[in-house]
Amino acid sequence: MDYSELTFTCIGGEDWQRDLFIHDLAEMGFDTFEDTSTGFKAYIATAQLDFSSIEALILTLPEDFHVSYVANTIAARNWNAVWESNFEPIVVHNRCYVRATFHQPRPDIPYEIIIDPKMSFGTGHHQTTSLMIRYMLETTLMDKAVLDMGCGTGILAILAAKMGASTVTAIDLDPICYTSAQENVELNQVSGIRLVHGSKEAIPEEPYDVILANINRNVLLDQLDVYADALKSQGKLLLSGFYDGDDLQQLVEAGKKVGLSYHDKKTQDNWVAAKFERNNKRNF
Repeated sequence: MDYSELTFTCIGGEDWQRDLFIHDLAEMGFDTFEDTSTGFKAYIATAQLDFSSIEALILTLPEDFHVSYVANTIAARNWNAVWESNFEPIVVHNRCYVRATFHQPRPDIPYEIIIDPKMSFGTGHHQTTSLMIRYMLETTLMDKAVLDMGCGTGILAILAAKMGASTVTAIDLDPICYTSAQENVELNQVSGIRLVHGSKEAIPEEPYDVILANINRNVLLDQLDVYADALKSQGKLLLSGFYDGDDLQQLVEAGKKVGLSYHDKKTQDNWVAAKFERNNKRNF
């Protein structure tokens, strides 16, 4: 498969604005990013490259954030090697250590998760994954039934299992993510995780104590009523994959209509994770 390399030069703006720009590029199909001294490089299958969409995105950027780019078609690369060169282990609240197979273990940290780097989010480095981990570490998961929607690499499902969840159902529509999650579950030698390839229609008809969903605003809005139906009374819903402000407000308002009470939020670089609770009241 032919790939294209776009080298982006960024002038001005804040770090979080660059992160949002990269996120939007990922939504277009860019699947690997490398930092440079003046911005970053982004890679995409040439067949998916749409210059008009990129130009339209750049036009939406703030006036003080200037972005330009040059594009080149490149020869085949060892993409896992690219990931390895950029993948550093992370520690969340001194309780969760996320590393790759080529990093040294940390037996002093309670929860260690091994993730083989792939071309996808979900290594713990993206703000939304880190925010979700922080919420999970504050939540009692022992003997709880947990559902992880859009599980990606399986990192959150694996953490839930390590934290003592009685059952974990992990669902993803992307076949690459589904395969990656299978590999990482085996790599971490955890049991009790049921992996399902699909979307909201694949959610088993059984009640859950905790639902995790780190996806994006539009998908969350579409699936919120399904999550509410799947939660037990007083069950917890942890969401991320969206921004502070209007995104969060839309989810709060939609949640009220399906019996979900907004509890609180965590933020990092304008990204948000939010906690909801099922209250059994719907506003039709």
